[in-house]
Amino acid sequence: MSAGTVLHIPYGGHPGPAEPEDGPARRAYWAVADCLTIVRRDLTHLIRQPVVIAWQLGFPVVSVVLFVYVFGSAMNVGGGVDYPAFAMPGIFAMTVSFGFMNTAVAVVIDRDRGVTDRFRSLPMAPSAVVSGRGVSDVISASVDLAALAVIAVIVGWRSHGSPSATLAAFGLLLLLRFALIWIGISLGLLVPNQETAGGLYAVAMPFGMISSVFTPPSMMPDWLGAIAMWNPVSSTAGAIRELFGNPATTGGSWVEQHAVLMAVLWPVALTVVFLPLAVRRFRRLSR
Repeated sequence: MSAGTVLHIPYGGHPGPAEPEDGPARRAYWAVADCLTIVRRDLTHLIRQPVVIAWQLGFPVVSVVLFVYVFGSAMNVGGGVDYPAFAMPGIFAMTVSFGFMNTAVAVVIDRDRGVTDRFRSLPMAPSAVVSGRGVSDVISASVDLAALAVIAVIVGWRSHGSPSATLAAFGLLLLLRFALIWIGISLGLLVPNQETAGGLYAVAMPFGMISSVFTPPSMMPDWLGAIAMWNPVSSTAGAIRELFGNPATTGGSWVEQHAVLMAVLWPVALTVVFLPLAVRRFRRLSR
């Protein structure tokens, strides 16, 4: 054994191979291992809370019933577009956009119950709590989307795009959810208590609704249409309509005509901004 290596007990408490004590390979390994531990913990808690699962799966069902069956017959987006076929991709996008508030509430609950402080006191990778929450929420969102897709097929919705285009559409939905997770974590670490966290849904509602989810921006007042047009949810909704081969009413703006590109750029930009903020906020909790 060389002088620069030691036999140590790493984060997980099990003897590891001899390697540099602070080597990058060691740190990367335990960052991933601890992240997966947090993922397992979060998913176990979710499975043991059937009410939360019912809410996450029930919200898309209620949205389909309301906007396709109750309001659908009264909606007209112009051009002879079949409204249910127009609305279903929007409901997909709205579902992933609202989900980040569940992340914020879960983060607040863990913090207020002292779970986050307990994690911080353990010999684990500092990034594991934040990254683990992100990964577990993407898995949860995948389940939500799968359930919503089954419901959509039952009520008559179909994707007319190729299999690869359909998979790409669902990939864009998960990419948006992945980016919004970091906003949810940042907000969850910022608000003072659970009561305030509940009020954050007032932020999520206009974010999801002032978009092209249910109505083309061109049919809104000019100032409101401009906001909806540049909403990341609108870009994702427009992109997946294109990939699904579903009807769309695209305006003449550049952002609408390049919806697929913007559906990639928006999540990347949001992740670049809010992921470091979430990690920094987590590290400053004790200050």
